[in-house]
Amino acid sequence: MSLLKSVATVGGCTALSRVVGFIRDVLIARFLGASMMADAFFVALRFPNLFRSLFAEGTLNVAFVPLFSGEYQGHGRRRALVFSRSAFSFLFYVLLIFTAVVELIMPLLMFLLAPGFDSIPGKLELTTSLSRITFPFLMCVSLVSLYSGMLNSLGRFWAAAFVPVILNVSMIVSLYVLTPWIDSQAAPAYALAWGVLIAGIIELVFLYGHVRRHHLTFGLVRPSRALFRLSTQVKTLLKRMGPGVLGSGVYQINLFFDTLFVSFVGAGAISWLNYAHHLFQLPIGIIGVAIGTVLLPVLSRHIKAGEMQEANTQLNRAIEMSLALSLASMAGLIFLAEPIVHVLFERGAFTAVDTIHTSRALAVFAAGLPAYMLTKAFSPFFYARGDTVTPVKIAIAGVVLNAVLALSFMPFWGYLGIAAATGITVWVNALQYALRLKKQGDFHLDALFLYRLPRIIGAALLMALFLSGALKVFVVFYPTWINSLFSGITGLFFLILSGMGVWGGTLLVSGGMTPGALKFFLHRRSKGQKR
Repeated sequence: MSLLKSVATVGGCTALSRVVGFIRDVLIARFLGASMMADAFFVALRFPNLFRSLFAEGTLNVAFVPLFSGEYQGHGRRRALVFSRSAFSFLFYVLLIFTAVVELIMPLLMFLLAPGFDSIPGKLELTTSLSRITFPFLMCVSLVSLYSGMLNSLGRFWAAAFVPVILNVSMIVSLYVLTPWIDSQAAPAYALAWGVLIAGIIELVFLYGHVRRHHLTFGLVRPSRALFRLSTQVKTLLKRMGPGVLGSGVYQINLFFDTLFVSFVGAGAISWLNYAHHLFQLPIGIIGVAIGTVLLPVLSRHIKAGEMQEANTQLNRAIEMSLALSLASMAGLIFLAEPIVHVLFERGAFTAVDTIHTSRALAVFAAGLPAYMLTKAFSPFFYARGDTVTPVKIAIAGVVLNAVLALSFMPFWGYLGIAAATGITVWVNALQYALRLKKQGDFHLDALFLYRLPRIIGAALLMALFLSGALKVFVVFYPTWINSLFSGITGLFFLILSGMGVWGGTLLVSGGMTPGALKFFLHRRSKGQKR
């Protein structure tokens, strides 16, 4: 499957997930607003997601895919399945023990994660109860990640990319179906928490069905053998996962510190940041995650085959795609932040004050969007070579910098200071990745990228100017356009579509992106010919 087609497959499924996720967030805002219940639920959801990034997508996937691909390509399906069985069994038993321990000490962990909640009666206790329901989701989604890595290694992307849709649908259904049956003032929050756990179980069954369809199934190894008699391949996997915990999980580690700091800011702050972050995640999920997911096995194959020039070319094109799409997305999120938040969330328990605070956080987050995209494109190059040391060095610096900046900014700008610290940190991380790639000599920006870069930047700037002017025209001639859901969605659709038209037209006319560039991705094995 070509790079563009693979990215389109993953991006399309992720786009569907984000659309359903928007519906989920709209409903959460309507039922919970930015209340104590909302703050408690968002922390309860963030806690397993922290470890999911460390154990699953962030670490397991990037370490497992190159090893599985090597076994499959070099020794065949049987050897690859033996390795998968050992890795799956080890992960299953370790996570089972880990989950049990965490459930027992959850009150202490919640106090460490959000100590500021203890000053509000009942808030820390509610967060602990919700976290005990959501945390087993970690075990399900980690095993799902291993199944996903197997399918992705074989170029089967859509099933794994569809999994997040299941989570969002489960939360929506649970919110409506379970809330009336729960006898608690926080019934909607409990319903959402149960929806998360139910989704994890469904995801695991769903991916198992697809793995079985491709004849990749296996049974569990006995606990004693799985935990104490590790194969060489599993030892290599763990060795690569060790430093990768920080290398890939730096973003979630930063979120951990952000949660700790913002718990002291006041009621609603976590919710404002969370709603803004979900909107900000839309382009990251569609573009950045899709590019990173597809790029890892593509680069792994080229590097193992000694095709470094082809790997370099693929990475250049991926960076072009990342920058072109992320700069346009950044312009849209900054200039349309308040109307987007107003139209999507301002109803029910979500107030006009919540709209103002959330839109400000969204604009600050958006300023770091291109850097997030670049890290998603840069990091697979290191993991494809089996290099997990470089990412961990970058990660350690990032964690320290984020904590220092958050503590420095929070007294002056509150929750916005925390958002700004996260954005600055990820820009520094992206710069470090770029400098290390250049220093190692395995990657260089080709002439085509240098030709397109100023045109890509120019198209984004022109789009920003257009959106700024168009929004002012809307306010003057149709000041009530966001007062109803229908007119608000219609107006946003027009602004976004016309802004994309300006951006896309500018790219095509200037040569920043041409039909020939897209054609390049449709060929499975192009050798860097002039385009």
